[in-house]
Amino acid sequence: MAALFGASIAGLTSVVTQRTQAKAEWLAHDRVRRQDLYNEFIEEASHCYVHALQHDEPDLAALVSLFAKISRIRVQSSTEVAREADQVGRKIADTYHAPKRTFLQLREMLADGSIDILGRFSDICRAEFDLLRAQQFQ
Repeated sequence: MAALFGASIAGLTSVVTQRTQAKAEWLAHDRVRRQDLYNEFIEEASHCYVHALQHDEPDLAALVSLFAKISRIRVQSSTEVAREADQVGRKIADTYHAPKRTFLQLREMLADGSIDILGRFSDICRAEFDLLRAQQFQ
C-alpha cells in the first residue's frame, strides 16, 4: 500500500512539475513575442512621428502599418498598453495638422524632451513585463 501511495505521489509531482514548466515556457515565449511587437511599434511610431512633424501629407502606407501594429497590440497585450499605443497613433495623426517644425525646433524638442511621445508607452510596457516575469515564476 505504501509503495502504491509513494508511486501516486511521485506521478502527481511529475505532472505538476511538467505543467509548471509548460506555463513558464509559454509565458517566456509570450513575453518575447510582445517585446518584438513593441520594438517594431516603437520604431515605426518614431519614423511616423518625425515624418508628421516635417510634412503636411501623411505617409499612408506607414500609418496603415502603424495602426495594424496597434491592432496586434490590442489582441496580445493588456488594455493599458493597447490604450497607450492607440494614444500614440492618434497623436501622430494629429501632428500632421500641426505647424511643421524646422530642424532647429526639432533640436529644441529633443533638448526639452517634448519630442518623446513614446515615454509613457515604454513605461507601461515595462510594468507589463514585470508582471509577466512575476507570473512566470509563480
